[in-house]
Amino acid sequence: MTTQTELNTITSTLGELAARITALVESDGPLMDSDVYSELVAAERTIGALLRRLHRAARRI
Repeated sequence: MTTQTELNTITSTLGELAARITALVESDGPLMDSDVYSELVAAERTIGALLRRLHRAARRI
């Protein structure tokens, strides 16, 4: 497997994970404990940052 293919796979998987977390936060957010909600929002932001870095890395290959 090439580096580009591997990065594409990782990016796709993280994108799906980000979408799932976003859906969870948006649908169940009002019902969640505030600490859980805060952690999920932080995780969502972290994954977004990871995706941006992976996209930059992929463009350099």
